[in-house]
Amino acid sequence: MRVDLFDFDLPQNLIALRPARPRDSARLLVVDGSESPFSDCVVSDLPSLLREGDVLVFNDTRVIPAQLTGKRGDATIGVTLHKRIDLRRWQAFVRNGKRLREGDRITFLHSVTAIAEARHPDGSWTLSFEGEEAVEVLLERAGTMPLPPYIAGKRPTDESDREDYQTIFAREEGAVAAPTAALHFTPELISALDANGIGRETLTLHVGAGTFLPVKAEDTRDHAMHSEWGRIDAQTAQRLNTARAAGGRLIAVGTTSLRLLESAVDEGGVIQPFEGDTAIFITPGYHFRAVDGLMTNFHLPRSTLVMLVSALMGRERMMDVYAHAVANHYRFYSYGDSSLLLPKR
Repeated sequence: MRVDLFDFDLPQNLIALRPARPRDSARLLVVDGSESPFSDCVVSDLPSLLREGDVLVFNDTRVIPAQLTGKRGDATIGVTLHKRIDLRRWQAFVRNGKRLREGDRITFLHSVTAIAEARHPDGSWTLSFEGEEAVEVLLERAGTMPLPPYIAGKRPTDESDREDYQTIFAREEGAVAAPTAALHFTPELISALDANGIGRETLTLHVGAGTFLPVKAEDTRDHAMHSEWGRIDAQTAQRLNTARAAGGRLIAVGTTSLRLLESAVDEGGVIQPFEGDTAIFITPGYHFRAVDGLMTNFHLPRSTLVMLVSALMGRERMMDVYAHAVANHYRFYSYGDSSLLLPKR
């Protein structure tokens, strides 16, 4: 499909630079698979919008301070870690990377150093961090939270982002971008969901910086999707299958959870244990097997995530959703408002 079919106009003043406080006071646009009007709600309404037996599926990845600025000689080098390779090596996107040569040492703040080992065809680099301390310790010392470019370009990262850009489910370190749909959840909201018999499960998908890469191709068939590492253990897969067999709906909280579930499901609709990389690219025409709904924020024009929600709900329906969100001043992107998408099944 043509990529321009997923374009829309977005006023810059609708890009949220800070999250709603409290988190569950963010607005929630509810969309079903029929032609019925949209419902303008708030996230704290979620317990009344779901049914007993439904299960929310969260991503428990934890964002690391993956943004670094360093020097190679007199050249300033900006680094955004993308994907872990092993204990000391990361694949990274590099600003001013043309100044690097294989074997160069980059010196970051607080004497943290890394060797530029190899350049990849997409322009990214393999960086190997030196020393004996764990890389996570080095990043806490020298790194900052990797806010999305559409926020970082408008204000500097500050101390509040270390908490704001982390979900209450964050446990497994390794993401360089937050699973932002889950940023809206609070302990009070979780208690209300529990009281209404709405289940929750967690999986792990380490979100990479590739999630922010623009789609440069003119046709979706020509876009190379980035890969990310994820895991669903056998016990979680079994509980999800049991809940669905009992009539519960599986609602992915965020496109990251959805992509991993759809990577793990078999042809018969049974979710299997999964551990490894996924580069699943979901566009209109895709047949969903694992999920019955999605809670997600509002995404970038022409992005793979707009293509994903269009596959779930239909492109024309989603273009109407985004037009409604713009006209009604919903806040967009990572710190913005949310939507609950319930396709007709």
